[in-house]
Amino acid sequence: PEIFRLLGCEVVELYCDSDPNFPNHHPDPVNPNNMQDLIKEVRKHQADLGIGIDGDGDRIGVVDNAGNLVFGDILMILFWRDILPRYKGAKAIVEVKCSQSLIDEIIRLGGEPIIYKTGHSLIKAKMKEVNAIFTGEMSGHMFFADDYYGFDDALYASARLLALLSHQDKSLSDLLADIPRYYATPEIRVKSTDAEKFSLVAQVLNHFKNIYEVIDIDGARIIFPHGWGLVRASNTGPELIVRCEGNSPENLSKIKNELFSFLSNLGLDSTELV
Repeated sequence: PEIFRLLGCEVVELYCDSDPNFPNHHPDPVNPNNMQDLIKEVRKHQADLGIGIDGDGDRIGVVDNAGNLVFGDILMILFWRDILPRYKGAKAIVEVKCSQSLIDEIIRLGGEPIIYKTGHSLIKAKMKEVNAIFTGEMSGHMFFADDYYGFDDALYASARLLALLSHQDKSLSDLLADIPRYYATPEIRVKSTDAEKFSLVAQVLNHFKNIYEVIDIDGARIIFPHGWGLVRASNTGPELIVRCEGNSPENLSKIKNELFSFLSNLGLDSTELV
């Protein structure tokens, strides 16, 4: 909180005393359940925004002035709008599970999107490989090499967001209003085994590549006519990660039905596919 006060902000503190027992909630700012108290405080105080930071200070979660969660891929759009005009043609790494709206916006701004694997260390390594100036993850890691050192620091990301807002005559919700809206599921975790999860992903890939374009950099991101569906093996546990996005609720439902039906036919628990 002190850093934000030094930057000239009026700060309302919420759970800022360090306690390793985490009496209020787990310090994961990407989980919507953990952000509900912050949402209430933003609305109560009519704040310009709310910021949540994880336990070791490298991931950021944001609530806009209307009390809406700003997910990582949408937050990246705001940062890219600030950065890319100064680096035309820059390579922009896009995590495979990010929204199509991020990819479209990078192209509109003159950048070159590179869809890449999920994973903190993998993203950082790719960033160095292609000399990227900025990238981020859905999980809230934001890596700035533009005027910074290229690593993920939630306090610095917060300061960059505050600086961005201070140079605008619009609220955060207004800045987000013109981003094309897509409709997406959360990440759905489907139980599998470490022995089977990669085989299941391969079956998904082999089936859908005969019907649609499929990006296979990390699992299978299937490009449907009006959206996409992703199936990938978790990096950290015996499960599959599934996510879908459509340009309308109806198209999202169609994508889910087609993808989930195939996954159920592979023997996966249909009760988890909701």
